[in-house]
Amino acid sequence: MLSVKIKNHVHLHFLVFIAGFTAILGEIITITAIPLVWFRMLMASILVLIYIKIAKIDIKISPKELVRLSIGGIIIALHWITFFGAIDVSNVSITLSVFSCGAFFASLIEPIIYKRRIIWYEILFGVIVIIGVFIITKSEIKYITGIILGIASAFFSSLFAVLNGNFLKKHSATVISFYEFLSGVFFISIYILVFGGGFSTAFFSLSTPDFSYLFILASICTAYAFIAAVHVMKVISPYTVVLSYNMEPIYGIILAVLLFPEKESMSTSFYYGAIIIITTVLLNAILKNIRLLKRRFT
Repeated sequence: MLSVKIKNHVHLHFLVFIAGFTAILGEIITITAIPLVWFRMLMASILVLIYIKIAKIDIKISPKELVRLSIGGIIIALHWITFFGAIDVSNVSITLSVFSCGAFFASLIEPIIYKRRIIWYEILFGVIVIIGVFIITKSEIKYITGIILGIASAFFSSLFAVLNGNFLKKHSATVISFYEFLSGVFFISIYILVFGGGFSTAFFSLSTPDFSYLFILASICTAYAFIAAVHVMKVISPYTVVLSYNMEPIYGIILAVLLFPEKESMSTSFYYGAIIIITTVLLNAILKNIRLLKRRFT
């Protein structure tokens, strides 16, 4: 039993590393955010469908549930578009640092969706996170567009995570992912047709490196990561999973500094702000666990 837990802990941190590596792929891939996310979601949809066929998973859902999952798909599409858009106009370090403020957004969204009271320390931590973002913004004002997009990405990510918590009560992660990826492709396709000038030969003319990196992003970082995360949560507590995923910005920033030292070289104030944000997020997760343990033993 211990060996199984150890294997799953190693697996979990590999998944967190993959999440951090997603930002690196966003830096390497040369196409812009909207086509990048379109290809990612299309490839992931196909790969998840193959898995569904092999595992013989029933994907029938009601029209009402399809609409709900489609909304989730649009939100995750917006999250990824703003995330990769932030990397395009700034860099990985900026994007991942401000993306960490998603925990603050979750503390505001959860009480609305789940109809629970607001926890005082979450608001306090939210204020501290805002201070961290302010320090980053002040020291790196040239990246203001990337900072705004990163914050927007954090908001969409938090909204998506909270809504998916509700979806998981009725459907498996595989079914949710399949319909969300498909609806994301449909949503972006409409945007491209209406506002992006439509699909052209140039849109589908991917370089070999871009296609390879997109396939890695869609297969390992998306389809595999979504399904594997659910498998891990069958053995490891949700708290441990959430706390571990808070390490994503740290892994991503370290990788970015090692791989792109010139572009990722930031001011000292930036790192002060980033440390404030990431530390606050970790403290928030720890306090949540303490509250959960108290409820269990009282």
